Amino acid sequence: MTYALELKDLRKSFGKTEIIRGANLAVNAGERVAIIGPNGAGKSTLFNLISGRFGPTSGEILLNGQSIANKKPYEINRMGLSRSFQITNIFPKLSVFENLRCAVLWSLGYKYTFLKFLSGLRDANAQAEQFMAMIKLDKKRDVLAMNLTYAEQRALEIGITIAGGSDVILLDEPTAGMSKSETTRFISLIKSVTEGKTLLTVEHDMGVVFGLADKIAVVVYGEVIAFDVPEAVRSNPKVQEAYLGAPAEQGGH
Repeated sequence: MTYALELKDLRKSFGKTEIIRGANLAVNAGERVAIIGPNGAGKSTLFNLISGRFGPTSGEILLNGQSIANKKPYEINRMGLSRSFQITNIFPKLSVFENLRCAVLWSLGYKYTFLKFLSGLRDANAQAEQFMAMIKLDKKRDVLAMNLTYAEQRALEIGITIAGGSDVILLDEPTAGMSKSETTRFISLIKSVTEGKTLLTVEHDMGVVFGLADKIAVVVYGEVIAFDVPEAVRSNPKVQEAYLGAPAEQGGH
């Protein structure tokens, strides 16, 4: 069986310190997976390995059955995986529309060589308008990205992430710094714009995790100790032990 994303005995060491210690994970196409775990568990390192910021010490990373271990981030992106970051990563001096139009150019085959002005690229302009409506920023079309609210900037970054046409989306703490009401709206937005895509998100807010994820992967000391539907993970003794310090053999109580 070919998975959208698969990790096989993935390991990463920095010097003598092993951060990822034989992680295994198999994500089906279209699944929404939340990656959770205590601070220092290796969640960010795992994301950095998947997206190509780090190369693995050993093990395999497969995207739709193809190895992406040791490939550069832009190569992985062109193979169908996009990532957003904890720190908002947008073009601050471009408008909302211009940010999204930049994002769709590669997927439409324009790359970085333009034979005519951007304003004449009807398909790119139409797609940018479409994504702008999806992230509910159409009324802010010509506003510079740096003048958006924090939540709007996060929405724009997610729009940029999905506008490249990738089937696998990685979101790194997408609701960090948001109010409760903003978070609630953002969960709905993420569900909408990632419909039909494979989603992995690192998230600390358990309300977001249980509101968004089809499955939860729990990372502790660089290993995936549980991967299942939310209710099964919630009642897993190993997970309870990792979070609450309760002995696993006592059922987590």
